[in-house]
Amino acid sequence: MPQMGESIAEGTMSRWLKQVGDEVKRDEPIFEISTDKVDAEIPSPSAGVLAEVSVTEGQTVAVGTVVARIETDKAAFAAGAAAPTPVAAAEAAAPEAAAPATAPNGAAVPAALAASGGDANTFEERVRTKSSPLVRKMAAEHGIEIRGMQGSGVAGRVTKRDLEAAIASGATPQVPAQPEVAVQAGQALVSGGAKAPAAGGGAALAGDVKAPHVESMPGDIVEPMSRIRQLTAEHMVLSRRWNAHVTSFFEVDLTRVARIRAAQRAKFEAATGEKLTFLPFIIKAVTDGLKQFPTMNAAVRGNEIVLRKQYNIGIAVALDWGLIVPVIKNADDLSLTGLTRNLNDLANRARSKQLKPQEVQGATFTITNPGVFGSLMGTPIIPVPTSGIMGVGAIEKRAKVVTGPDGEDTIAVRTCSYFSISFDHRIVDGADADRFMAFVKKALESYPDAGLF
Repeated sequence: MPQMGESIAEGTMSRWLKQVGDEVKRDEPIFEISTDKVDAEIPSPSAGVLAEVSVTEGQTVAVGTVVARIETDKAAFAAGAAAPTPVAAAEAAAPEAAAPATAPNGAAVPAALAASGGDANTFEERVRTKSSPLVRKMAAEHGIEIRGMQGSGVAGRVTKRDLEAAIASGATPQVPAQPEVAVQAGQALVSGGAKAPAAGGGAALAGDVKAPHVESMPGDIVEPMSRIRQLTAEHMVLSRRWNAHVTSFFEVDLTRVARIRAAQRAKFEAATGEKLTFLPFIIKAVTDGLKQFPTMNAAVRGNEIVLRKQYNIGIAVALDWGLIVPVIKNADDLSLTGLTRNLNDLANRARSKQLKPQEVQGATFTITNPGVFGSLMGTPIIPVPTSGIMGVGAIEKRAKVVTGPDGEDTIAVRTCSYFSISFDHRIVDGADADRFMAFVKKALESYPDAGLF
């Protein structure tokens, strides 16, 4: 298990990209891991054959733990191929089927399918819910809940054989009741099981929160949360309980930026090799605004306000498997070209799971762009421990009333977008947040022609 950052002590094996017996090349990705900071593909340190896998999908182990063995001598691997791996040996030693039990509906159910009431965070439960894609697909097609089954594989992992037995019996195992999780007043759960103090440096939060029990309905498909989804959920709930959220909206006329971009786009892309979007213009206006309104670039620490002098802009990137926020460090020192290159590089590596933990840490302000999916406006949640996040809605042409140089009002087609600013009202007053947004609006509506490169 590789060291993915100074603060990373463990990693969760998300998915094996290679199977035992597969040939691998040096630097070819062989497995994916999830940490409390980032998901990443891990390359092979050498060429050879994947000879042994000692950590299963869903298992969390400490940094430095041996997770697999690569045999660089193919002949040596072929000679010892008859010896099964520990996982394969355990699977082979499992009984074919246990004595049948009786389901609530009277149908016979193999004992291997008895519902488990174990903790959903244990290794055994993670392994069981991380059954193979084939098993999960079969279970979904037949309306069977894998989490309600005790399989015959390693740590109760449900195998194809177990599922076929369940289908033949006509039983539909149910999801076991989940234990209620309570967050004590004055504390909020954060990643890794740590506790954060209540908002305001010790004031009790409003009441205990207990997770409701959710019953499965016929035909439901139950899937375990991925590591990145679990962390997102924890952070969002923490932020809603920690920050005093207020959101304001501004309509920004981006016609001038659109014209500059259209006129310079081909030249810019030819000179830099980068695609020019609206976002670098927006980032530039935001960093200039943060210098004028320092509480927008601040954090709460107990009864203190930490005014940041670095301007690190987090950019929310939507992935097929979740949301991640890579950070452009010292964005105020970068030109439009530098912002574009950093933005495109981080976004591309986020989608290919090539980010490093330090590249998703240290944001002092965040920008999210749901407008690319057609959203007109929204109320984004502030990432802890910052005090503000700006949302950019869909950029589209609208009919607007404009005043000409002679004072006469006319209707014109303008390129506009709704911007939202969610801020922590504990340290940011509404007037300051609106002044900040007014600054950003003016900067974009009067963006200079010079300085594009």
